[in-house]
Amino acid sequence: MEKISMLGREWTWTRRPAGFSADGNKAEIVTVPRTDLWQRTYYGFCNDNAPLLQTTTDELYFSFTVRAAFSGKRRFDQCGVVVYIDGQNWIKGSTEREDERLQRLGSVVTVGGYSDWASVDIPADVNCMWYRLSRRGADFCIECSRDGVRFSQMRICHMPAAAGRVPFGIYACSPEDSSFTATFDNFEISECRWAAHEGQPSDGTVGH
Repeated sequence: MEKISMLGREWTWTRRPAGFSADGNKAEIVTVPRTDLWQRTYYGFCNDNAPLLQTTTDELYFSFTVRAAFSGKRRFDQCGVVVYIDGQNWIKGSTEREDERLQRLGSVVTVGGYSDWASVDIPADVNCMWYRLSRRGADFCIECSRDGVRFSQMRICHMPAAAGRVPFGIYACSPEDSSFTATFDNFEISECRWAAHEGQPSDGTVGH
């Protein structure tokens, strides 16, 4: 796996894209046709070949924020944030093109080789989205924002394989025969902005 230096940190490619450039706090990824991340669920399809650019940390509590601008033209073109531990265990949050009318803003959590997908439809003309990925131990939160100020929750999930040091970063892919450019900027790695839960007390019961 090839390593690069960006933003004062070491980043590693898990599969290189068709093209890539980095300048300060900005990175561009040109996607490779027929690349994707999905495992088994619903129709048995497996694809684990999307380009990923990640750095790592052993911080148990942190947030990673980035803005993604995209120009996908074909069905399933997508880009966003990712925590990719291995081909059987990963999380992604992204915007994915469906057709000329709509896109799907969503998140996928893959545990033990099976993916799930939670999504909401957004207009096809949306071409920029902020993401904030936060970690609290082995629990993660993905949020999104149109303006980088007001963030909305997309997903809270648990990743059993996230023990100690974890990789995280950005990705872009084109599952069909297409290619587009995804531009990422405003990278920030900070203290965890996903606040600890303060609410009803737990009764300590573990479900059977």
